[in-house]
Amino acid sequence: MTMTVHVDIVSAEKEIFSGLAEMIFAPAELGEVGISPRHAPLISRLKPGEVRVKVSETEVYPFYISGGMLEIQPHLVTILADTAIRAKDIDEAAAIEAKTRAEEALSDKSGKIDFTAAQAQLQEAVMQLRTLDRFRKRGS
Repeated sequence: MTMTVHVDIVSAEKEIFSGLAEMIFAPAELGEVGISPRHAPLISRLKPGEVRVKVSETEVYPFYISGGMLEIQPHLVTILADTAIRAKDIDEAAAIEAKTRAEEALSDKSGKIDFTAAQAQLQEAVMQLRTLDRFRKRGS
């Protein structure tokens, strides 16, 4: 019998996913973590990136998160994300436009731009596009 753990992915706007999973992969602050049922308790910050929820051998649900917090209990994994989007719902055109705007802002040497904000916007757009690309390559 396959063991599972309950997973909740919640953004500031709404609950994105709630259900059982065999494995969860998340972009923790110090690197990607793989979380299986009965994992030791852990709390970590999350970096922008892809969360993958493996519900069975043939089903993996990918999500883009912009960062947040991860809480692991032996039978419950909670991801509290600032923004969370199912990979299939990522707006590719908007992400490309945001990436282009951020790259242009970073190339502006006039001193009128907030480089930290532009770098964060660029990273978010790149991670959204990477998540969408991986989703398409898996054929999900």
